[in-house]
Amino acid sequence: MRPFTYERPATVDQAAASAVREPRARFIAGGTNLLDLMKIEVETPTHLIDVNGLGLDKIEPAEDGGLRIGALVRNADLAADDVVRRDYAVLARALLAGASAQIRNRATTAGNLLQRTRCPYFYDTNQPCNKRVPGSGCSALGGVSRQLAVIGASDACIATHPSDMAVAMRLLDASVEAVRPDDTRRVIPIADFYRLPGDTPHIETNLEPGELITAVTLPRPLGGKHIYRKVRDRASFAFALVAVGAVVQADGSGRVALGGVAPQPWRIESAEAHLPAGAARVAQALLADARPTPDNGFKVTLAQRALSSVLAEART
Repeated sequence: MRPFTYERPATVDQAAASAVREPRARFIAGGTNLLDLMKIEVETPTHLIDVNGLGLDKIEPAEDGGLRIGALVRNADLAADDVVRRDYAVLARALLAGASAQIRNRATTAGNLLQRTRCPYFYDTNQPCNKRVPGSGCSALGGVSRQLAVIGASDACIATHPSDMAVAMRLLDASVEAVRPDDTRRVIPIADFYRLPGDTPHIETNLEPGELITAVTLPRPLGGKHIYRKVRDRASFAFALVAVGAVVQADGSGRVALGGVAPQPWRIESAEAHLPAGAARVAQALLADARPTPDNGFKVTLAQRALSSVLAEART
């Protein structure tokens, strides 16, 4: 691990300002992803800004009847919250599917949204990777791509986003609250938060340099039946081959989002109009532009079957 400096700011404004003063600074909270990447020199920040003391660890009712989740709420606490379990059950289930208990005890809401891909070529500093070194190439395109994206990718990157929590947040139409270094606040709908790789896969979100996430807000509860199904190579804390999050109403209408298939949580609202017609129609609309590799074409069929299983469960 390379040398770095460290500070613990007292306020959100101080944290954001410090991130601008130090161009290679990174915010750190749980550190469950960042520290691993620093150890193998995929991430090489020169300055760490510890945000754990900023008081962003509350789960509170929102004024519109929804829920406001502080950026530093630990994944374990969020999954166990009574309101989340009752009104946003798909979020609780996604969190419990997302990692080991030890990691959930440390990982934070904001950190979960911002975690980096688990593409093996991103982690291997001996291999070209446009996400790690822009312009160097994508080793996955000609390599082992079984775990990687079948839709939303580009000729520059076919990595997937690893978060289960983000799939549920996208399904629930969450919004991300952030503060800029100039002390202005803004709210980013989760639908606009992530960027597809295009020609710039190293730019993963629409956060500005030095911008700090302070909370995630959920709108009013949707009701209906909440289901999260994760298909993976081992039934522990492995990352999804395909994940399906769904909220299905009694009349068969609802919402669906996929994980494990794209560089971001994958939801196409127009596809949800086909829910009463069954999984095949929905999956066809969700994955109409899929461009799988020879290694991962099975994900298209797997997504349809997982969705079919979820919809069958919703009818029981």
